[in-house]
Amino acid sequence: MPSFDTVCEANLVEVKNAVDNTAKEIATRFDFKGTAAAISIKEREITLIGAAEFQLQQIEEILRNKLTKRQVDVRFLDIGEPQKAGGDTVRQVVKVRNGIEAELAKRLQRIIKDSKLKVQAAIQGDSVRVSGAKRDDLQAAMALIRKDVADMPLSFNNFRD
Repeated sequence: MPSFDTVCEANLVEVKNAVDNTAKEIATRFDFKGTAAAISIKEREITLIGAAEFQLQQIEEILRNKLTKRQVDVRFLDIGEPQKAGGDTVRQVVKVRNGIEAELAKRLQRIIKDSKLKVQAAIQGDSVRVSGAKRDDLQAAMALIRKDVADMPLSFNNFRD
């Protein structure tokens, strides 16, 4: 039976490269000289450090540009609130989304069920498997998902015939 998986996975190698390039640009830019501006990544958490919220916004903009150049969708970023760190520095944590949350998986399942297409959706961990009898129905389901869930960077893999 033909099927495919709907997933939400960022290319972490490209994310790490974008963070490294952002750190290099911060080190060389004149307006960041002598300030506490920095960026680091640990697993799926990117930490931005700056002297003020304005500086955090500049670092975030540089990061977004670097991610876009590396074909990483910026919708993967879950940007937290700026917090006071020690002294006169401000810290902001940006999480890289991975996997489909339970409520989004249920929403995908509901969208597919309400569409009256002859396909079934099953939640499997952090992905949603869609299976059907015809390949055309699966392609229609992909188009429906892309149209209805535009706020998440979903991709499709494991297409089996």
